[in-house]
Amino acid sequence: MAVWDKLWGLLFLLAGAVGQTVIYPFTSTCAVRGSTVTLPCTFTPLKSFSDGQREVPLKIVRVLWCQNNVFCLRPAPSVWDTDSKTSDPRYQYLGDMMTNCTLQIRDVQQRDNATFRFRMEADNPKGHFTNMIGVTVRVDDGSKMRIISSGDDKKLSRGETVTLLCASVCTFHQLEVTWFKDGHALSETGPSLLLCSLNAEDSGSYTCALKTNMETVSEPYSLQVEAGWCDQFPSDFPVRQPAA
Repeated sequence: MAVWDKLWGLLFLLAGAVGQTVIYPFTSTCAVRGSTVTLPCTFTPLKSFSDGQREVPLKIVRVLWCQNNVFCLRPAPSVWDTDSKTSDPRYQYLGDMMTNCTLQIRDVQQRDNATFRFRMEADNPKGHFTNMIGVTVRVDDGSKMRIISSGDDKKLSRGETVTLLCASVCTFHQLEVTWFKDGHALSETGPSLLLCSLNAEDSGSYTCALKTNMETVSEPYSLQVEAGWCDQFPSDFPVRQPAA
């Protein structure tokens, strides 16, 4: 993400009136197909306006997010709208009608490769406003996940701890992944796999992939735990104890 993107997202607010703003912390991001991406957003609505004689209070009655439309005006479709009951469930509005306008896109698809904009509407057109900058999402459709280890060496000793991280070329967001050991799925679904108090049974070939896109499966990561002295003997092997 370019530094200037952040600066523009924070400083260029495109205010429609004094005190009326929409702020995107970043104006561009990327997401792997099948992952979840969150677009943080905050807004400040116009509280009132003067009709020449008095101050008329305003109340936000509708908020929406649209895709590839500069002003989010009808009849352009929206991806999420308080006035609609048929929105795609992949789009989740995490905000409210007061200050938070955050949008979350789940199971990102290639059609989400677009610019998303937020619009607020009040009980009077004086309070309507769209931030025309928006947030551009670039969808990465072909990258494989990769495994990064906290250990310097793939050979670890018994009793040590290691963390394996499932990452992608555009991991800016929390990923829900499936971990595999020797081809068998593990219960962990987070991007980090913590292996504590290693023993010989932890040795094996580890892979990971996005839970909703198995085409992203990583190259195998071979982990070898060197057996301790006691591991070299069967459990019932008599071990001589030192004399008291």
